[in-house]
Amino acid sequence: MANTLKGWMAPNTVTADPNDKILVLESTGKADINKVYEEMLAEDTGLRIETIVHVVTLYQRICARLLMNGWQLNTGLFYAVPRFLGIITGGKWNPLKNSIYVAFTQDKVVREEIQKTNVHILGEKKDVMYIIETEDRQTGLRDGRMTPGRNFFVRGANLKVTGSDEAVGVSLTDSKGVVTKLEPDLISINKPSELTLLIPAGLADGDYTLTVTTQYVNNHVELKAPRSASVAVHVGDNSGDDDDRPVIE
Repeated sequence: MANTLKGWMAPNTVTADPNDKILVLESTGKADINKVYEEMLAEDTGLRIETIVHVVTLYQRICARLLMNGWQLNTGLFYAVPRFLGIITGGKWNPLKNSIYVAFTQDKVVREEIQKTNVHILGEKKDVMYIIETEDRQTGLRDGRMTPGRNFFVRGANLKVTGSDEAVGVSLTDSKGVVTKLEPDLISINKPSELTLLIPAGLADGDYTLTVTTQYVNNHVELKAPRSASVAVHVGDNSGDDDDRPVIE
């Protein structure tokens, strides 16, 4: 069975050519590990949900352990390799200045699914709002990782934070639903195609959803109701609680 991705044509904010278009994904929604378990259970493999959860959790733990012992990991789904960040001073590792991250690249299984995927263009949205890229200005990483107390770059379209609605602004929502809203002065560059944010210095390690909410639509008009665009971001080397074993209801 073929896969299907849907997208809207939108102006490319990187160029001035009005005929230069990109395709912006129409999201189906958010899926977490519980969704994966549900889909696995629906395959009617005969496995109990407890077995599926145990095997996947074990798989995740072994993959992480191999990576953190220097293995270049090829799972078929992805290729991953650990990397170091930061300048070494005095011949010593300093957790305050140095860190570890893992670089991921799609592998055979994903490439095979890409070959079986159809793309359906829904039409053109001239004023579509989207986030296409982020970058940690300290590390140069574009994988969604942020450094507290440092600048974070967000690129896209119609992102300029403006409007009188109280919902307008930039917020970070952690995995437990706790929202941290950035003060306006932490948005140092506020343009339709790019934002530069100063990430709060005390932000705890973990996974977050960065949401930009605005009434901006063009230079002369503001929307009556605000709209939002979101992207997954991360602080630190680890995420989640000590026991990240999910519960299936």
